[in-house]
Amino acid sequence: MLMHMNAPMTPKAKLKVWAREVRAPFFTAAIVPTLLGTAIAWYEEAAFNLLFFALTLAGTVLAHAGTNVVNDYFDFKSGTDRVNRNRTTFNGGSPFILEGLLTPREVYTGALVLFGACACVGFYLAYEVSYLVFVLGVIGCGFGYFYTSPKVNLAGRGLGEFAVGMGFGPIIVVGAYLVQTGVFSWTVLLEGLPVGFLIGLVLFINQFPDMEADKSVGKNHWVARMGLEAAALWYVGVVAATFTTIVALWLAGVYPLWTLVALLPALVAVKAVRIVLEKRTDVRQLVPAQAMTIQTHLLVGLLLTAGFLVATL
Repeated sequence: MLMHMNAPMTPKAKLKVWAREVRAPFFTAAIVPTLLGTAIAWYEEAAFNLLFFALTLAGTVLAHAGTNVVNDYFDFKSGTDRVNRNRTTFNGGSPFILEGLLTPREVYTGALVLFGACACVGFYLAYEVSYLVFVLGVIGCGFGYFYTSPKVNLAGRGLGEFAVGMGFGPIIVVGAYLVQTGVFSWTVLLEGLPVGFLIGLVLFINQFPDMEADKSVGKNHWVARMGLEAAALWYVGVVAATFTTIVALWLAGVYPLWTLVALLPALVAVKAVRIVLEKRTDVRQLVPAQAMTIQTHLLVGLLLTAGFLVATL
């Protein structure tokens, strides 16, 4: 049922709306690379600070929440959410502005508050560890804010997939490692590539059902640019690149042997690939592949983390 903009809401009801607005179930995109970077720090440098880990986790989740919220605001302003008829659990943004449960001003202000809270965490960790923590935080939050901001519009310029993949992959992994060790490592940046590929792929497949609505408002991401047939083949390529990278990093002596357990989710990924190739134009039948892509990201990230922890022991 739709609610009018001026309909009164109790504080409890408002809180429930905000809990859904930030899309907490998808915070795994921020949690997974944080866990991985921390595990690598323990494996390579025997470094672990519980307080710093908790703050890093809080900071990345706040940045993710801010990104979700601000992109809902910009998608509302551009009109893509208004014309999207293919919204699912995984794509199409949150409907709360359209339904009148939140005003655009509330959503934008909420995003700034979340980014501001993230900045406070970043300032503290930068003071305690290294100024590079804040630099990485600014880059990551910048990717999130400017993903659909009309002033930059990374998504419309075909840079959105890169921004999401880097922001929720290597940047968080190397940032979590930096917080624990005080050292920036290009090697650790490479170690974050598999989760970066997969979170970029989560965004990519979610753009399949959004394609027509996004194109109509100039949000020309790569699915809109290449069309569903070519995008399906690209999906297959990124899946292959993810698991090839895991093997390559092991062969190069960067990943320990135990991390090869992260190849097991390829069984889930293959099922998703089959659906994408066969059902790419059917929004409802594509939903299982969207879910499997998220599962693959989660499983690969957790198994890589477990691999580093076991190798440490």
